[in-house]
Amino acid sequence: MKALQAILGDLAANPAAEGLDRSLSCRLTDLDEVVVGRLGSGAVRDLRVLPHGPAVPRADIRLTMTSDDLVALTNGKLHFGPAWATGRVKLEAGLRDLLRLRKLL
Repeated sequence: MKALQAILGDLAANPAAEGLDRSLSCRLTDLDEVVVGRLGSGAVRDLRVLPHGPAVPRADIRLTMTSDDLVALTNGKLHFGPAWATGRVKLEAGLRDLLRLRKLL
């Protein structure tokens, strides 16, 4: 949870994220869990862990990765661009959000 808060906190604090208010989720495939929360007002709020399944609400911005890749992103051993390009990290969002997120990532 700390690793995810660190990554998302940096993203939320970026000036390009100003005015962005979206639900988000990060599915950790090896733990079969989804962390859901809200990105807005320069912060990430209301993070909570849910078991992966049909009861998980569909977020506006969705990340999928393993917990090892999450930790590697946090400590700088893995960079988002190459991880996304090779499929280690998946990002799903609407076209508008994707265009805005590319400035942040």
